[in-house]
Amino acid sequence: AEELGLPLYIVETVSRHRWFELRHLMFVAQGMAEHATWAARCGVGYLPGIIHDEQPDLVVRLARKAAVVVADLGALREDRLALKRLAVDSPCRVESIDGLGMLPVRVAERVFTTAHSFRRFLQKSLREHLLDAPAPSPKPGSRTPRWSNSETNLPKSVTETARVLLQAGRTSDPTLLAKHFGLSGAVVPATGGSTAATRVVETFLRRKLPKYAQCRNHPDDDAVSGLSPWLHEGFVSPHELFVRLADDCGWSPDYLGDDTRGSRQGWWGMPESHEAFLDQLVTWRELGLNMCFHRDDYDEYASLPDWAQETLESHAADPRPHIYSLERFAAADTHDPLWNAAQRQLQREGFIHNYLRMLWGKKILHWTRTPVEALAVMIELNNRYAIDGNDPNSYSGIFWVLGRYDRAWGPKRPIFGKIRYMTSASAARKLRLKAYLERYAE
Repeated sequence: AEELGLPLYIVETVSRHRWFELRHLMFVAQGMAEHATWAARCGVGYLPGIIHDEQPDLVVRLARKAAVVVADLGALREDRLALKRLAVDSPCRVESIDGLGMLPVRVAERVFTTAHSFRRFLQKSLREHLLDAPAPSPKPGSRTPRWSNSETNLPKSVTETARVLLQAGRTSDPTLLAKHFGLSGAVVPATGGSTAATRVVETFLRRKLPKYAQCRNHPDDDAVSGLSPWLHEGFVSPHELFVRLADDCGWSPDYLGDDTRGSRQGWWGMPESHEAFLDQLVTWRELGLNMCFHRDDYDEYASLPDWAQETLESHAADPRPHIYSLERFAAADTHDPLWNAAQRQLQREGFIHNYLRMLWGKKILHWTRTPVEALAVMIELNNRYAIDGNDPNSYSGIFWVLGRYDRAWGPKRPIFGKIRYMTSASAARKLRLKAYLERYAE
C-alpha cells in the first residue's frame, strides 16, 4: 500500500456454516468491534460481514476497486475452496498469507500419521522459521493514505450487517444479533477479542504455567491455558504465545537442541512446563493443520487409519451397555455424572477441559449404535457448542478418540476392539475433580 500510495481496506468475514449459533457470532463480534476501533485510529478502512449463500461475492465486488487482495490462508476444506474461487473470480491479483502456525503449512508436503513423526519433522524444519515471525503490531506508515468510506459504495444490506455486528460487539448485547440474524441459543461468558485474549495469556503465564506439566490433567487444579477459543478466531497468535513463553524463561535460539529424534522434552531448551505447553501449541495443533490442509476427507470416517476402521467394524455389532440419542447427549442426560459434567461445561462455557474431552469422546463411542454414529454425534456436539468448533485442532481430538494419531492397544475390548479404552471410573480414581463435579453437577 505504501509503495502504490493506496489506502488499506480490511474485510473481516465469518461464514454462516451449518453449526453457526449465537455464541459463535457474539464471540467474533466482540473482536470485530476492537478491530474497527484500531482501524479508525490508524486510518484504515474496515468492514465486518457474514458470508452466506445469498452474498458469496462480497470480497469480489470490493476487489473491483483494489490493486491487490491479500487473504488469510485457511486449512479447512471450505476455506481453501473459497480462496481458490476468489483467485479465479477476482479482477485483481490475489495473494494468501499463512498465519496458521509456527511452521508454514506448505513446508510439510505429506500427511503425518503420528505426533512422534511430525515432532521429528518439526525439530528438523522449524528452526529456520522461528525467527521469521510477523510484526507484533503492524501499522500502516505515514505514506499510506487514510481511508474514506465513500470509496466503497456498498449495498445497504452490507452496511447494515456491519452496523449490527459492531454495535453488538461494543455493547456485548446478543439480542441485537439474535434479532437481526435469526440466531438462538445461549452465549458463553468468555469475551472475544485480543484484549480478552491478552488477559487469558497473562493469567496462564502468571498462575497456571508453573504447574502446567504436573497438573494440567487434573480439572480441579485449573492448569490448562484455556486459549483455544481465542486461537481459533485469531485473537491471539501462536507466534505471540511463543514469544511470551520465550521471554518468560529468558530463552534464545541458541538453546535449541540438536537431537531431532522426536522427544517431547529437551529440544526447545526451555523449562518442563514451557516445553509441555509448546508440544500442545506447536506439535499437536499443527499436526491437525497438516491433516486438514492436505486431505479433503479429514472429517470423514474413511480418513481413519485402516487398522482403526478394521477393529471398529469388527466390533460394530457388539452389545452396548447404554444407547443415547443425540438429543440426550446434548442435554447431558446420561447415567454418568462425570460425562454429564463435561457436556455441561461445553454447553455453558464453549469448551471442555482437555483431558475430559478425551473421555467425553470415548464414552460417546461406548454409548452409540455404531462408530460412524459416534463420529457424527461428536462432530455435531463439538461444532454446535464449542467456540473452537469446526477447527483442525478439534477434529484432531475427535478423530483421536477413534484411533487417528494413535496405535493399536491390547487386549481387545468389546465395542472398542484395539482402540484405546478410557472409563469414567478410572478418571475418577486418577484425577482431582471433586470441585469440577460440584461446579457442573446441574
